[in-house]
Amino acid sequence: MAFRTLMFATVLAFTLVAPPAVAAPTDTLPIAKARSQPLGTVVTVSGTVTTSSGAFESSFFDRGFGLQDGTAGIYISTPENLNADPGRRAKVTGTLRDSYGFLILVPTAVELGHTGPLVRPRWTATARVGEQTEGRLVQVAGRISQAPISDLPYGYKFWVNDGSGEVQVFVNTQTGIDVSRFRLGQVVLVTGLSGQFESHYEVLPRSPRDITAFG
Repeated sequence: MAFRTLMFATVLAFTLVAPPAVAAPTDTLPIAKARSQPLGTVVTVSGTVTTSSGAFESSFFDRGFGLQDGTAGIYISTPENLNADPGRRAKVTGTLRDSYGFLILVPTAVELGHTGPLVRPRWTATARVGEQTEGRLVQVAGRISQAPISDLPYGYKFWVNDGSGEVQVFVNTQTGIDVSRFRLGQVVLVTGLSGQFESHYEVLPRSPRDITAFG
């Protein structure tokens, strides 16, 4: 993963200079419908923020945030910290881009509104974390099937399996999560953004409160 910095930096640089494929629409789309549009399409979506700005900066190399409505979720990739916190409403117009398998929205306009109820994570089997959950806030539980290993400076990773198949949990350095307390075979409950890097689907916890260990 030593090449991860170069790849994400290249994607971010491209998305900041590439012109929109079409004129920005006036209608706000459900996120699920926006996600079905071709890459390069300009869309407007609205929803509730699920992850704090910059929570995944060490591996995403931006200061974006997750956004979700009743249909789906998507990651909003921004170079600056907009201080978007979970529960805050947001309306975003931007261009759909692919960031090495992970669908992102690179905005030209972001409107942050009032703060409301937090988005409840979707309970998901470990093997079901994938394209259908990408961009959503999910919750998984199972035993640690591969103990934490360092992937610094990006973070740490370990794997969880509930019997259906394992999923990678990627812990970014900004989250302040101490992975030394996790061990092989331990049962954990993990909440986080459903993400992807190349062929790997992953759950990205946002803070120490997102991982509960038992035993």
